[in-house]
Amino acid sequence: MLYVTSAEYVTEYKIRVGFTNGETGTVDLEDALWGPVFAPLKDLREFKKFRVSEVFRTICWSNNADLAPEFLYGKMVEQAHAAASAAPRR
Repeated sequence: MLYVTSAEYVTEYKIRVGFTNGETGTVDLEDALWGPVFAPLKDLREFKKFRVSEVFRTICWSNNADLAPEFLYGKMVEQAHAAASAAPRR
């Protein structure tokens, strides 16, 4: 099973996340903040209040919002590939 082992705020809606598979990277969650549970997190003051739940082993917020580790990992990998593809080649 894949779980979150660490999470650190970077900037805006970006969090650096570590996983049990040893991989670490930054995930931008801005486009994931919609719907009644996640919309309040568009307020950066609230967004920054995440923590890693020892029970669910993923990031969560005090309003009971959380994101599955698999979702976070997939988004991190997708965004890393997109950034690598967009980088100028020498």
